Amino acid sequence: MNVRYRVELSQAERDELTTMLGKGKCAARKLKRAQILLAADAGCSDEEIARSVAVGGSTVYRIKQRFVEGNLKRALCEEPRPGAERKLTGKQEALLVATACAGPPEGRARWTLELLADAMVKLTEHESLSHETVRRRLAENGLKPWRRDMWCIPRVDGEYVARMEDVLDLYAEAADPKRPVVCFDESPVQLIGEVRQPIPAEPGQLERYDYEYRRNGTVNLFVWLDVNRPWRKVKVTARRAAEDYAQCMRELVDVHYPDAECIRVVQDNLSTHSAGALYEAFAPAEARRILRRLEFHNTPKHASWLNMVEIEIGVLRGQCLDRRIDDPNRLVREVAAWERQRNDACAKINWMFTTDKARTKMGRAYPDTSKES
Repeated sequence: MNVRYRVELSQAERDELTTMLGKGKCAARKLKRAQILLAADAGCSDEEIARSVAVGGSTVYRIKQRFVEGNLKRALCEEPRPGAERKLTGKQEALLVATACAGPPEGRARWTLELLADAMVKLTEHESLSHETVRRRLAENGLKPWRRDMWCIPRVDGEYVARMEDVLDLYAEAADPKRPVVCFDESPVQLIGEVRQPIPAEPGQLERYDYEYRRNGTVNLFVWLDVNRPWRKVKVTARRAAEDYAQCMRELVDVHYPDAECIRVVQDNLSTHSAGALYEAFAPAEARRILRRLEFHNTPKHASWLNMVEIEIGVLRGQCLDRRIDDPNRLVREVAAWERQRNDACAKINWMFTTDKARTKMGRAYPDTSKES
């Protein structure tokens, strides 16, 4: 065998193989093939190569054959392997997918690989089916029937589309200082205290804190975000009742936008987010005065992602609140510092989703896109 296939490498090929072995970043099988070729080029026998590289003699013969009859690339690369015949036919795989997508057997909360394998044995002529076969076929179809996600599933009807396009059109308007667009929302924050003092970080040692913590109650954050200028405001309150919401709206009108003719407020559908909350908190004349300068634009139900301030709250949580803060006064100071830094940096939300994109991406979800106006 070693007479028929004689390996003679060029200097460039030797350098390439030597560099490959020096880096050691390739797959182990490819590195072994490089060792075989270099040893064969040096005049070693097949038996010596097999012993030093820890492979079989047939492997040495095959690598040399592929080099002589082909080239270096063919000798190093993995040849396609035929593999075993697939256990399930195309129709049987489709049956497996349909079964996995259907409800589990009575008395079971969800499908498992064992249950699916047993079901397929009953539905087909197979006497047995391994769990691995079921797992691979499900993986090819992106299915994990033993897992599920909790999700808000909106009902996309005419009301949903109308509110969505109303908000998106607001975002697309040119900035008008007399008619600003302000996104508003609220978010609870839990005050968490340390039971044991954390150990500060040192060179070579991460900061360490105890898994146990102390609950010190909750507070609420009211957040405003101007759509067209780099401004946001965060207000910390002990609660989020209708009266607190009304106070926020009065502050928006009298403190933050005293010169605006009409403030367009984008908000969600929380029960306290209503004009009635102002009448519950103030005298009728005062409530009417505030409401004359406000225009509410509500997002669709289960579509709070359309409220731009949701993104800003996510930034606030990631940059400022992702730690244990146990004192409300400290929380007020930390949030105020974050707010000041964001405003000074002129940070804005780069909103990309428009009405045209909504009609393109969500065309199938629209109630009836075939009707012409």
